[in-house]
Amino acid sequence: MQGTPHIVSDVMTRTVVALARKATFKDIVRTMQRWKVSAMPVLEGGSRVIGVVSEADLLPKEEFRDGDPDRYTQLRRLADLVKAGAVTAEELMTAPALTVPAFATLGQAARIMALHKVKRLPVVDDEGGLQGIVSRSDLLKVFLRDDEDIAEEIRREIVAPLFPAPLDPIRVEVHDGVVTLTGTIADTGLVPVTTRLVRAVEGVVDADCALVSPRRPDPDLPDDGTERAAIGSRR
Repeated sequence: MQGTPHIVSDVMTRTVVALARKATFKDIVRTMQRWKVSAMPVLEGGSRVIGVVSEADLLPKEEFRDGDPDRYTQLRRLADLVKAGAVTAEELMTAPALTVPAFATLGQAARIMALHKVKRLPVVDDEGGLQGIVSRSDLLKVFLRDDEDIAEEIRREIVAPLFPAPLDPIRVEVHDGVVTLTGTIADTGLVPVTTRLVRAVEGVVDADCALVSPRRPDPDLPDDGTERAAIGSRR
């Protein structure tokens, strides 16, 4: 599907602020403030991602600064207490790093973020080298696609292959990402799969496949044109 951003490398940010293993606590804070970021990958050898330092990794330093925690807190939050005493990126980072390959689909990246409750992921190549970073807002860029661009892709990649000889032209209309298909087709069994395929197109918000079958002759029915056979229900 030409023109559709299918994979992470299509939407990721390629200029990434990263840290060396020995970056100091204050250097990390300064870098975050300067570049207005809340997390940074930690690199080894100048490119391989080995961990990530986020604001959450830094906060224990302040949280436990003015007192010793009780025994219960020590047992429950041992990892945070260790970070409270850390002074370098290597000691502070969450490792191994949670990353995503550059060729991953946008859906795969979104599922990783949702599962692990993170806002961004370092993007890596096959050897773990840093390629960029992808955020939640990057994944939402697909919804900025032009309606006519979406409609043209659906006509070319879905309607044309599934319905090479429709009984009448199938109309594809898109308004604010919501797709409506109307027309008469010979096999309404294709309506569910058509709906699924349309909803899978990048930038589609919802889809309604109002495709119908020809009227079947029936002496008990008035001659009123076509018989509505199937409508793709909205989610």
